Amino acid sequence: MGQAGQGRSSRSNNLVVPQATAALQQLKYEAAQELGVSIPADGYYGNHTSRETGSLGGYITKRLVQLAEQQLSGRQ
Repeated sequence: MGQAGQGRSSRSNNLVVPQATAALQQLKYEAAQELGVSIPADGYYGNHTSRETGSLGGYITKRLVQLAEQQLSGRQ
C-alpha cells in the first residue's frame, strides 16, 4: 500500500457541522492576529515554522474548548 496523501492534497479535517466553516475561519484569523502569525493567502503553511502553526492550532483549540464550556454552562 502507498502512503496516504502522497502526490495529492487531501484534508483529514472535515467538519462535522459544515455550516460552521465561516465561524471557524473567523476564529482562525482572530487567533492569528492575536499571536502575530500571518495566514497565507494560498493556504500553504510550508513557509511557517512548526512553532507558529502549533501555537495557532493550540490557541484555536483552547478557544473552542472555552466556547463549548460557556455553551454547556448556559452562558453565551
